[in-house]
Amino acid sequence: MPRALLLALLVGACAQVSSPQLPADPNSGAPARRPNVVFFVVDDLGWMDLGYAGSAFYDTPNIDALAASGMRFSDAYATCPVCSPSRASLLTGKYPQRLGITDYISSSGGNQPEQWQRNSKLLPAAYADRLEHGEVTLAEAFRAADYATFFAGKWHLGPEGHWPEDQGFDVNRGGLERGGPYGGDKYFSPYGNPRLADGPPGEHLPARLAQEARGFIEDQVRAARPFLCYLSFYSVHTPLMAREDLRLKYEARREGLAQEEVFGTEGARKLRRVQEHAVYAGMVEAMDQAVGVVLEGLRELGLEESTIVVFTSDNGGLSTSEGHPTSNLPLRAGKGWLYEGGVREPTLVRWPGVTPPGSASSAVITGTDFYPTLLEMAGLPARPEQHLDGTSFVAALRGQPTRRGPVYWHYPHYGNQGGSPGAAVRDGDLKLIEFFEDDTVELYDLAQDLGESRNLASSRPDDVARLRASLDAWQRRVGATFPAPNPAYH
Repeated sequence: MPRALLLALLVGACAQVSSPQLPADPNSGAPARRPNVVFFVVDDLGWMDLGYAGSAFYDTPNIDALAASGMRFSDAYATCPVCSPSRASLLTGKYPQRLGITDYISSSGGNQPEQWQRNSKLLPAAYADRLEHGEVTLAEAFRAADYATFFAGKWHLGPEGHWPEDQGFDVNRGGLERGGPYGGDKYFSPYGNPRLADGPPGEHLPARLAQEARGFIEDQVRAARPFLCYLSFYSVHTPLMAREDLRLKYEARREGLAQEEVFGTEGARKLRRVQEHAVYAGMVEAMDQAVGVVLEGLRELGLEESTIVVFTSDNGGLSTSEGHPTSNLPLRAGKGWLYEGGVREPTLVRWPGVTPPGSASSAVITGTDFYPTLLEMAGLPARPEQHLDGTSFVAALRGQPTRRGPVYWHYPHYGNQGGSPGAAVRDGDLKLIEFFEDDTVELYDLAQDLGESRNLASSRPDDVARLRASLDAWQRRVGATFPAPNPAYH
C-alpha cells in the first residue's frame, strides 16, 4: 500500500478517537477529541541558545519555526538552577522542597553532607535521592484518562524501581538514574543503556530518541489513542560531543567571527561571554534536528492541529564550568546560580486554534505550572492536591492578562558551577536573592536591569523586608531544609 494512502487511513482512524469526559462539540454534537501532547525538555539549554531568542551562532531552524507557529514566553523559569529538582517539578506540579529533591541526584551520594569533601563554609543540606511513588505524576494523570504515555531520554529521578515505567509511562526509552549519557560511547551507539537498545555503531543519540518518539506516535495513530509523548533530551548536557560534520561547520563559522573578549568572570569563576563553542553549537543543532523529526512526523500524520507542543529546558546554560560551552548574556551567570542565567528558560507552547502564531507572552511562569495547565488544555480534571504549587497559565495562552504571584527558589547546596547556597523570590519586576553563607541579600529590578548588575538592597529596605518575609513564609510552608555550618571548614 502506498505510504501516503496508509497515512491517510491511519489519520482517519485517529480522528475517530473521542472521550465521554469531554463535552460535545457544539456544532456537530459529537464528543470532542482529546488533544495529543508532545513535551520537549532540553538539558542545560540556555535562554539565549536559540535563533528566535537572538543567537547568531547556533542554527535552530526547527525550533524557530515552532516559535513562529506558537507562543514564546520571555519570563519562564525552572524551579531550580540544576536538573533533578526542576525535572521533578515538571512532573509533579510541586516545588522541589516539598519533594525533598533539592539538588542533582548523585548515585554515589558525593554531594550529600555526610560525604562532603569540599572546604566550604557550610555543609549542604541532605536531599532525597528519588521521586517517591506516592506522587501522582503528569504521566499518571494522563494515563488515567486513557492516554498512551511515552518517555525518552534523561530521567535522573532515582534508582531502578523509580524509573519512568514506575511513574506512569507506558514506554521508557533511555530513562534511568544517570544525569548524562555516560555509558558506552556516550552520545553515540553503543550506548550502554539498559533501557535503550544499541543502534548501528556511531548512531547519534538525539536522532535515535527522536525516531523512538516518532515511532511511538505512529503506533498510537494505529491504535487510535491520544498520547502524551515526553521527549527529555540528554542534549545539550556534558560530555561535550558533536557529530563531526556539525563540529567542522561551526569551526569554520567561528573563524569568520570578529574578535571579541570571549571570557569574563562571575565570582571566582571564568564566565563565557561569547557564543562561539563549535562542539556545543553542533550539539544544539543536532537537538534542533531531532525536534524537527518529531514535528515533521506530526505534519505527515496530519496531527499538527490536534497536538499541543511544549518546549522548555531544565535550567540555565552552562557558562561557568565544565568547558564553559555557552553564554547567557544579557542574563547573569548560568547553570548552578540563582541569577537569571541559571533559572530563566526558553519556553514555547503551540496550542492549535488558541495560541496565535508568532505570539509572545511576558507572563511569569515556572516549572510547577505545566501540570495544571496541560490538564486544563486537555479537558482533564484538576488535581489540586497534587500540583499544589502550580498555577495554570491557560489565560496567558489565550492572550488574556495574567499574574501568577511570586515564584520562589531555594537551593541549599553548592553547585558544581560556582554558585553557593541561597534562595530567591521574584514578585512582579523585583527579585531578591538571599545568600546563606553570610546572610546577605541582593535586590534587582528586572524591568530596568535584566543583567542583575545594580544591587538595590541598600536603597530599598522596605522592598527587601517585604520580599524576605514572603520568602521566609514560603520556605516554612514547603518545609525547606537549610545548610549547616561545616565543622571542618578552614
